[in-house]
Amino acid sequence: MLAAFDKLVIEVRCNEYTSRRANPRVPFSPEEIAADAAACREAGAAIVHFHAREPRTGAPAYDVATYAEAIRRIRGACDLLVNPTLGAVTVPDPKQRASIIPALAADPGTRPDLAPVDLASLNIDPWDPEKRRFVVEDLVYATSVAGLREIIGTIRGAGVLPQAVLWNVGSARLLGAFLELGVIAAPVAAQLTLSASILSAHPGSVHGLNALADFLPAGIPILWTLNNGGGNLLPLIAAAIERGGHIAIGLGDYAYPELGQPTNADLVREVARIARGCGRALATPKEVRQMLRIS
Repeated sequence: MLAAFDKLVIEVRCNEYTSRRANPRVPFSPEEIAADAAACREAGAAIVHFHAREPRTGAPAYDVATYAEAIRRIRGACDLLVNPTLGAVTVPDPKQRASIIPALAADPGTRPDLAPVDLASLNIDPWDPEKRRFVVEDLVYATSVAGLREIIGTIRGAGVLPQAVLWNVGSARLLGAFLELGVIAAPVAAQLTLSASILSAHPGSVHGLNALADFLPAGIPILWTLNNGGGNLLPLIAAAIERGGHIAIGLGDYAYPELGQPTNADLVREVARIARGCGRALATPKEVRQMLRIS
């Protein structure tokens, strides 16, 4: 699939629901998210994934107005493709989870380009290996096949491309079934999610990457990015590039103390440096739109 998607796509996962304790550079407000996105675009990114946050506290924000303001500001600052969260495990009802997308898409100025859909039901309790304990022990992310159909149908109906988020081999197999049923259509935007702390995901290692990537549906144009929740993604970039993959990185997943207190743009620059060493050019937002047939 390298021939179809030969340039490296960098997606910035700018904030998730991450606090500023480990790195104060995590953007919260729409203004901060937009400024961060513009800096990342200049550094070589093509997509920005963000979670709406309360500007002062950083608490999750679910109102359409906050999402819309962030998207308008991003679009006013740069041409990155926009990929907002659906709230994931923090919004248990699939109907409510998907409802943000048609509300945003009703205005062409705030319509997202992509929207992530987690193709999994899993225990999402973080494991702390140093303290040898789970941070919590009752956090379950559950979505039925019917619920996933509804979410994906809502997203596609709003003129937005679903991004299939794959946590494990079961997620990759479910993607294959959804492709056969026409629930998801090619070309596919996907994300391979490794994790240092979520044990339901594949581990953040080359073995974890290969075990998941080996089960991607064959013969289908899939633009897949790799991320590593709770861990350093940088050591895996060359392996992802070798397999024809792309990169999803950001302070939302990991603070990167190895680099001091970097910004998201600093991370993008480091990915770009590694990509150049591997002989891989960077894709522009316009080229990603062409790859995924996003107007």
